Amino acid sequence: MTQSIILPPQARQEPTPTTLHGQTLDDNYRWMRDKSSPEVLAHLKAENAYTLSVMAGTEGLQKKLYDEMLSHIKETDVSVPYRNRGWFYYVRTVEGKQYPIHCRRLAVGAAYDESQPEEILLDVNQLAEGQSFMALGALSVSIDDTKLAYSTDNTGFRQYTLHVRDLKTGLDLPDSAERVGSIAWAADSHTLFYTTEDEVTKRHDHLFRHRLGDSSESDVLIYEEKDERFNVGVGKTRDNEYLLMEAGSHTTSECRFLSAKTPEGEFQMIAPRVDEQEYAVDHRKGLFYIRTNDVGKSFRVVTTRVETPERDFWEELIPLQADAPLEDFDVFDSFCVCSRRRLGLPTLTVIEFGMAKGVGLSREIAFPEPVYAAATNMNPEFATEKLRYSYTSLVSPASIYEYDVRLGTSQLLKQQEVPGGFDSSRYASERVWVETSDGVKIPVSVVYRRDSFTRNSTNPVYVYGYGSYGYPLPIGFSSSRLSLLDRGVVIAYAHIRGGGEMGDLWHDAGKMMVKRNTFSDFIAVTEQLVAKGYGARDRVAIEGGSAGGLLMGAVVNERPELFRVVLSHVPFVDVLNTMLDASLPLTVAEYEEWGNPNEAEAFEYMRSYSPYDNLKAGEYPALLVKTSLNDSQVMYWEPAKYVAKLRTLKTNDAPLLLHINMDAGHGGASGRYDYLKEIAFDYAFLLTELGAAD
Repeated sequence: MTQSIILPPQARQEPTPTTLHGQTLDDNYRWMRDKSSPEVLAHLKAENAYTLSVMAGTEGLQKKLYDEMLSHIKETDVSVPYRNRGWFYYVRTVEGKQYPIHCRRLAVGAAYDESQPEEILLDVNQLAEGQSFMALGALSVSIDDTKLAYSTDNTGFRQYTLHVRDLKTGLDLPDSAERVGSIAWAADSHTLFYTTEDEVTKRHDHLFRHRLGDSSESDVLIYEEKDERFNVGVGKTRDNEYLLMEAGSHTTSECRFLSAKTPEGEFQMIAPRVDEQEYAVDHRKGLFYIRTNDVGKSFRVVTTRVETPERDFWEELIPLQADAPLEDFDVFDSFCVCSRRRLGLPTLTVIEFGMAKGVGLSREIAFPEPVYAAATNMNPEFATEKLRYSYTSLVSPASIYEYDVRLGTSQLLKQQEVPGGFDSSRYASERVWVETSDGVKIPVSVVYRRDSFTRNSTNPVYVYGYGSYGYPLPIGFSSSRLSLLDRGVVIAYAHIRGGGEMGDLWHDAGKMMVKRNTFSDFIAVTEQLVAKGYGARDRVAIEGGSAGGLLMGAVVNERPELFRVVLSHVPFVDVLNTMLDASLPLTVAEYEEWGNPNEAEAFEYMRSYSPYDNLKAGEYPALLVKTSLNDSQVMYWEPAKYVAKLRTLKTNDAPLLLHINMDAGHGGASGRYDYLKEIAFDYAFLLTELGAAD
C-alpha cells in the first residue's frame, strides 16, 4: 500500500514591517506569535504531520538506533553517594522508569554503609504521574536535615513552583510559592529565602524571606532589583555561615551577605557593582575569599575580613595568570581548588592553606588524554581532606574520583558502565588546531572509530558548534554518540570564539560587534577538517542549538554549499525582531551579549547576520529544525517563522523539516527514554542524508 504524500505546509503571509534607523524589516509571519490562536496551533501540527510523513521511511532505522542507544545504558543504576553532614546522598534510576529517584542513608561512620535503611527524598516518577513534562529546579535540605525545599516545572516553560517536604513524614507542607528560582535555608531550618521572576520577562528580580507555616502572601520582600540587565540569586557559603545574595548581569556583579544565624537581619554589601567587573564570594575562618576580574579578564583571588569587605581592603591571595584564566575557585577548611583553562582545557590545582597567612603546598591533578573534561563534583562538606572530582573524555566514560589532599593521590570511585559491548580502545580522539584568516588558532576536538577512519576525505563528518555566552563546549563521553561513530561518522567539536574555552577574552572576541567571528571560525573549522582529510566534502553534517542554532542559520546563509545536512535545535534565528522586543524573556539582559539594536550601529551589524533577515533564494542543505511549544528562552515562533520563510525561497528539493514538541521546553523531552527517542529521530535524519544509515 502506497503511503499518501503530505505536502509541506504553506503559511499565509501577513506583512508586518518594522522601520527603525531608516531601514525596514519585513516580517510576513509575525502572526505566528499568538500561541492561543487556533490557526497557529493548526499550522504547527501541520508541520509535525509533514515532518512525520517525510520521516516515515526511517521508522525502522529510528527503532534500531533507539535500541542501540538503550543497550549502552545501565538502566538500573546508582550514583556515587556523597556525604553532607550526617547523611550520604545519592540518585538512582530504575529500569523502565523515566526519571531519577533522590535518596539518602544515615552516615554511621566514615564509609558509606548500604545496610542502613534507604530514605527516599523525592521520586520524580511519582511527581511526573499524569504530567507530560516534569523537571526539578532547586533542591535543598535544611540544616537540621528534616526538611527538603524543592521546585518543579511541569510545562517546560521553566516556571517553577516551590514545595517544602517534611522528611520525617514524607509529606509536603502547605508552604509554597510560584515562579521561584534559587532557594537557601537559614541556620534555624525554619526560615527559607527564595527568589522569584517577573511574570513577563522571566527575570529573577525579587528576594523573599519565608517562615515555615506562613502563607506566601505574608513573605517579607528583602530586595528588588530594578536594573533590567540584572538577575538576583541566593545561596550560601560552603561552611554554611553566611547567606549570599548576588545580583549579576552578563558582565557585572555584586554580592551582599547575611549571617545564616540571624535571618531577620539585613544583608550587607561586599562591594558595589562596577561596570565590567564580576566577583564571586565564599567564606573561611572570618575571611571572605573573592574570585574577581577587577584587574584583568583572567581573574584572581583576593581575601578580606568580614568586618571590612570593601574593595579598599582586598588583599591578593592568588594572582592573575593571563594565559590560564581562573574559571572557578572552591574553598574548604584546609585547602582550596583553582579550576583554570590552559589552551582551552580544564585544569585542577589543589592548594593547601599554610600555617601563616596565605597558601602553602600546591599540586595540579594530572589528566591522561589530549581531549577531556574535568571539574570538582559534589563537595558540600567544608571540613574534609578529600576532594571529589569528575573526569571524562570523548572516549572515556564519565568517572568520579576522590583526591586525597594530604597524599596527593586520586582514587577511582566509579566509572559509568556502558553495556552492549563497548570497548574504548576501538575509538580515538585528537586535538586539532585550525588557523583562521585573521591568524587566530581555533581548537577542535575530534573523535572517530579507529577501524572505520582513514584520513582520505571519504568519511562522513559531523561538526558541532555553539560559540556564545562564554560557554565552553563540554567534551565528555556520550553513549548515544556511539551510533554515529560505529557507522563511520567522524565527530568534531569546534571551540570557536564567543565560547569560554580560553576564558573571557575568547568570549569577548565573538560577541557584540565582533559576533561574526563566531561564524567565520566555524566555517574555517569545517573547511579545514575536510582539507585535512577528516571528512568528505559532500558528506558534511553540522549541528547547534539555541545560540548554536543562530550559528547554524548564519553559516548556512553564508556558505550553503559547504554543508549536506543541518540539525538546528531551538534556534535563535530571528535576532532583530527578538532583540527589539524588550517584553520578551532575556532580551534586555542580553544587550550585553548581542548589542542593543535600538542603537543604529548595533542594528546594522545584527542585521548583517540575523538568519531570518538574510534568507535569500537559492539551494540549501537538508535541514531538520526542532523547537518546543513551551520554550521560554527561544520562543517557538522563531524557528516556525524561519522555516515558513525559507520554504518560499529554497530552490532545491533537499528536505526542510520542522518538528515541534508540543509538551516541552528549551531542553526537549524531560523523560530519559523520551529524550533517547528524540536523539534517534535526529540521527536517523542525519545518517539518511549522509548515506551512512548502515
